[in-house]
Amino acid sequence: MSHLLRNQIEKIVSLTDHEFELVLSHFSYRKFKKHQFVIQEGQLAEYDYFILSGCLKSYSTDINGKDHIIQFGLPDWWITDYQAYYFQQKATVCIDCIEASEVLCLSYANREKLCSELHKMEHFFRKKTNRRNVALQQRILSLLSSSAKERYDQLLEQYPALFQKVPKQLIAKYLGVTRETLSRFKSSG
Repeated sequence: MSHLLRNQIEKIVSLTDHEFELVLSHFSYRKFKKHQFVIQEGQLAEYDYFILSGCLKSYSTDINGKDHIIQFGLPDWWITDYQAYYFQQKATVCIDCIEASEVLCLSYANREKLCSELHKMEHFFRKKTNRRNVALQQRILSLLSSSAKERYDQLLEQYPALFQKVPKQLIAKYLGVTRETLSRFKSSG
């Protein structure tokens, strides 16, 4: 399954077999069960996770106990609590598995080591971070200026696979609507 990681890296930089083995040596492999926590609020976020299989969600719970979904994670995506990971702090979000998942784990220390050993990986991570920043900005702007129906249509167009893997109530939470509103979007769509 590590071919997923290699394919993603090679969309940005080319690697020899030896270089990819070096890259892979900095990761560890983990399996998680459905509903198992990958990161819990208050714990250290030791790893950035590259998803090989399954589906995950990142969310924050407010003082009223309401969950706010920040991100979903599908195969070939990365997920972590980025603030906690980069600053080596305790997590402020939770990440758990919507379905059984397999991931490659990259510690912050190993990421730094890998980037110093293989400069092209520093280039890869910079490009991935830039793309994540753009996606985050688009999500914020969409939340601020798009209607719920427009956000639904955008999500369906950009990530149709989410609608096959993610329960409707979680899609509704991500969009900031009720499940009933989501059902109306689907029936009018």
